[in-house]
Amino acid sequence: MENKEVQSPSYYIKKRLMKNKPAIFGLSLIVLAHIIAVLGYSIMPDNTPNADDGANLIKKQVPGFSATIIKRHKNRVVEETGFFTMMFEGRESPYTIEPVDTFYFKGDSVFYKPYGERIWESALTISYVDNFYAGTSYKLFPDSSANYLLTKDSTIYINAAEARVAFSKADLNTYFLKHNVEHREYLLGTDKRGRDMLSRLLFGTRISLSIGFISVIISLFVGISLGAIGGFFGGLVDRTLMWFLTVTWSIPGIMLVIAISLALQSRGIWVAFVAVGLTMWVEVARVVRGQILSIKEKQFVEAANALGIGSWRIIFHHILPNIVGPMIVIATSNFASAILIESGLSFLGLGVQPPMPSWGMMVSEGYQSNWSDGGWYLVFLPSMCISCLVLAFNLLGNGLRDAYDPQTAIKW
Repeated sequence: MENKEVQSPSYYIKKRLMKNKPAIFGLSLIVLAHIIAVLGYSIMPDNTPNADDGANLIKKQVPGFSATIIKRHKNRVVEETGFFTMMFEGRESPYTIEPVDTFYFKGDSVFYKPYGERIWESALTISYVDNFYAGTSYKLFPDSSANYLLTKDSTIYINAAEARVAFSKADLNTYFLKHNVEHREYLLGTDKRGRDMLSRLLFGTRISLSIGFISVIISLFVGISLGAIGGFFGGLVDRTLMWFLTVTWSIPGIMLVIAISLALQSRGIWVAFVAVGLTMWVEVARVVRGQILSIKEKQFVEAANALGIGSWRIIFHHILPNIVGPMIVIATSNFASAILIESGLSFLGLGVQPPMPSWGMMVSEGYQSNWSDGGWYLVFLPSMCISCLVLAFNLLGNGLRDAYDPQTAIKW
């Protein structure tokens, strides 16, 4: 009879996990979410900080909406940013946007009809092209307070960089059409402030994963520390910690998060990190305590005690490495819980603050809007993002639990 080669436990864990199709599907979604979070602004249609480039004239437009945008140059110089800075921090747009139905040139001016309006408006064409008004403190001529001169054939002005610039009318119109007119597609529509929903949903992925990661780290640090102390030393220390665990466990999670947020007397993403992390350590501590109560009776722990090895070294070098599997499973589960708690916190206005996009806050903004006015997608889209990411972590967590179970059969 041919004997199969005996492999390490990690080999069988990996084998069980790879055979679990729901877990692999969840892992694929998580990897995709991390790729989106890392690439960040570089893949967003609106790569301004917090995807905050919007206009009220096009608010609450349905998915697939498109509009003609006239871009007016801001009245100041906007610093250029490198690719990696833009990828993580965004890039400020040198323009403000004005959605229009149509426009035409006449003389030195551009006439346009704002989107959805009936009244025509006009402005000097050059005011859209460059920092025209930013240079009002500079003089084109020593004896004049003006910083521009309109002639029959051209426009001469001083820009914000104190440079003298001249445009012929034909060149000015050509430049305007090339750099200041854009046809934008809003694949997932716009929110109540006319901002691109797709960009804000993509950026919300980074927010959710960041809060989940930091919160899980906090919960693991606190939970493993307290659980290890109570489980290993026992006695009065264990009874005191168990009483504290029971009291904390009896408080509803969302109420505890709100209490911590109010106690910190602050709002924002860092408060969300701490508040969510400090509500999930209880389950970690209970699992660690139970595992250590079982493992500390093993012969290798008794041998370590007999050799005079210190308690802390036994905990960190001999016991904790043997409970890595359960910790990975519970960390995955807590990741999903952190996303849900953060969404609820932001929905209530105690988490991430505007204009930073959070899925929970986006659900809240959509809920406050009038659903009958075609704004159903403002709630549906971020809700689906929350559900998909939480489902992905739950599927992966279930798969890891089965993979670490030696009694789970492997289909070869």
